[in-house]
Amino acid sequence: MKIVALFFPKASIGTYLVAMAVAIALPIFAFVALLLLQLEDNQRSTLKRETAQDALALSRIIDRQLQDMATTLRLLSSSPELENGNLASFHERTETALRDNTLFVIAVDRSGQQLLNTRRAFGTPLGQTANIPALEAVMASGRIEASDVFRGRTSGEWVYNVTLPRKNEPVAALIITQNAQDLGKLVTTEGLAPGWSAAVIDESGHVVAATGPANLEPGTPFDPRILPALTVSRGVFEDEAVLPHMLLGYAQIPGWSWKTVIWGPIAQASILSTWRFLIIGGVALVLVAVLAAYAVARQVRTTIRDIADMANRMGEGHIVSPVETSVIEANQVAIALSNASFDRSQTEDRLRFVMHELVHRTKNLLTLAQAMMRQLAKQSDSVETFRAAVADRLEGLVRSIELLTSEQWGGVSLRRVVDIHLHAFPQSREQIDISGEDFVLKPDAVQNLGLALHELATNSVKYGALSVPQGRVRFEWRDVSEEGKPDALLRFTWEERGGPPVTKPSRSGFGTTVIKAHAASAFRGTVEIDFRPEGLLWVLTAQRATLERE
Repeated sequence: MKIVALFFPKASIGTYLVAMAVAIALPIFAFVALLLLQLEDNQRSTLKRETAQDALALSRIIDRQLQDMATTLRLLSSSPELENGNLASFHERTETALRDNTLFVIAVDRSGQQLLNTRRAFGTPLGQTANIPALEAVMASGRIEASDVFRGRTSGEWVYNVTLPRKNEPVAALIITQNAQDLGKLVTTEGLAPGWSAAVIDESGHVVAATGPANLEPGTPFDPRILPALTVSRGVFEDEAVLPHMLLGYAQIPGWSWKTVIWGPIAQASILSTWRFLIIGGVALVLVAVLAAYAVARQVRTTIRDIADMANRMGEGHIVSPVETSVIEANQVAIALSNASFDRSQTEDRLRFVMHELVHRTKNLLTLAQAMMRQLAKQSDSVETFRAAVADRLEGLVRSIELLTSEQWGGVSLRRVVDIHLHAFPQSREQIDISGEDFVLKPDAVQNLGLALHELATNSVKYGALSVPQGRVRFEWRDVSEEGKPDALLRFTWEERGGPPVTKPSRSGFGTTVIKAHAASAFRGTVEIDFRPEGLLWVLTAQRATLERE
């Protein structure tokens, strides 16, 4: 308490308001300064995310080109001319089909000897393909692959191959080749900031195609200091020692050995010019806040006194009306106090009503329990039997009371009453089928229907369908009102089957009294019980008004 008094001594509301204004202004200054310092970092994070996305977009463009080339190879591999060994016809057909493209087809045998090349007329003497290691890798893997960029022997240009291995002879592999310069038309810096470059890099780290101010030619080795860091599927590379004031984004082309990269300078916006405005504006803000706090303090003092007077009168038990002040929050407090005074009066009235209702409910429950014990006492042949019978019925009654208590004795849904009583028996979940339109029961109906359901289920577990695994019970209710009659009727049906053979009991016990006489009386209806050999049938036809809460 001494420490609190040291930091918060007794003082007027004006002093505290001035101190509050200063205490609020200083953290705001610190927070704004932090925002200014972090602005560049936020801009950099946004640029990193966009750079990675741009690299991924470029990788998708290149992937579509490679996939198109692979699809073309698959179609050509299954052509009839190639299957029949008619290479001249295959050459003519392929050259015609690809005439408008920048793609060329090469057929080679297992040694790499070119059998045809659509860059040259058929029959022109051809040597081995220039990229034997790429061919050997494809033949070993057995799948379509894109080669590294290399200098073509036939074209004399930087080219790359997409190769499809074949198991047939003499054509062991089909190759689609394209000049790297033609692929470069797909590599664009459109949409990137000025000064940015883009490139496609092969597996060995050489540039396949590039564009932008970096002006990298095909076959140029990409910076070896950067390549080892490009290990994940996509991301960004940032290193002031390697790329001063620059950022690089990269993405692996899915299913291929190539990568796409984009890189360029980071535009850094200066924020130091805002510091002078921040300092001058902050000092002015503090002065205005101090003056405003002093003016507000005088008004707040009167308001607090009015609210305190309301609270004192409320504490004396009076119903108070809200005072009107110039402070909105104070008006809200005044209204809350006024409402609280009314609520307090209503709560006292409700407590008196609840006490009266509790006495009434307790009398009803005690009367029901006394009647139940008298009936059971007449039918029990031992104290133990009497105790077990009473405990069992009281357990069912307790479940109904717990339901009503949870709903403040305002009624419970029929489906919930059925579930709480029938699911107390473990086998009921699999053996009892329940159906019917749900509605809210009156408190008395919750107890009376709960007693009947408990007796039916208990009897079934002991002697009926629920006593054996194969037994089944159907419990349903439906509207059976007759047209032209004002009273709405509901029919409840409990039907057992699959249990032990049923015989009509020689005498009526307490359970029979509950499910027949008590149920019929409680719901002003009729009860039919049929002890059929295949299973008990219980039908209650009751007036809906005795069940449903209005």
